[in-house]
Amino acid sequence: MEQIREQVRQHYAAAATSKTGGCGCGTDCDPISSNLYAAGELAVVPETAARMSLGCGNPTLLAQLNPGEVVLDLGSGGGIDVLLSARRVGPEGKAYGLDMTDEMLALARENQAKAGVVNAEFLKGHIEEIPLPDASVDVIVSNCVINLSADKDQVLREAYRVLKPGGRFAVADIVVRGGMPEAIRRSAELWCGCIAGALEEEEFGAKLRSAGFENIRIEVIRSYGADVAPMAPDKLISAFVSARKAA
Repeated sequence: MEQIREQVRQHYAAAATSKTGGCGCGTDCDPISSNLYAAGELAVVPETAARMSLGCGNPTLLAQLNPGEVVLDLGSGGGIDVLLSARRVGPEGKAYGLDMTDEMLALARENQAKAGVVNAEFLKGHIEEIPLPDASVDVIVSNCVINLSADKDQVLREAYRVLKPGGRFAVADIVVRGGMPEAIRRSAELWCGCIAGALEEEEFGAKLRSAGFENIRIEVIRSYGADVAPMAPDKLISAFVSARKAA
């Protein structure tokens, strides 16, 4: 796990330092990370936040956030989903971003200052050990990050722990339909590219149920052929994964 974590940290630290963005999930980012946000959403965040959007969906929109809610973004990167969440929950709500990479945290805080968003806070830590109290969050979002963890069961247990009763889990992630070749699973490079560590669809649902979640749904956002994933054509999808903690 530590080897994978360090590979991921270096990958995203380099992306943050360059501030040029690129693709967090794969080698050709156009089909995965582009055209995920509406023009109105991009207009209210700094260009550097938009350029560093390295996800595979728009979880803050799909989660249907409400005024006054507390939101946590797992693996917040340059901060785009945190800043959009903070605007959606309004001044009585709050949006937290959690990231392990100092360079990404510095960039996110810089973007927050540029955007003038005061009801957001960026925390340093690992998504397997969330530095927030039990039952303190209404909604957990994440954008192509859970697949980067080598201990997804622990991530989901932690997500369940910090959610309030009735809280919502609403993430975008790369999901596998069908088996993945073992050579891909062993590739650290492809793990950083969100492919090697992606869960199979049924496995994701089973892990959520094991953590205690209910009302689990996995909905396709985009599917990818050989042009995006030549080593696993037609096996990868971007999915919106949602679930609830019992009230």
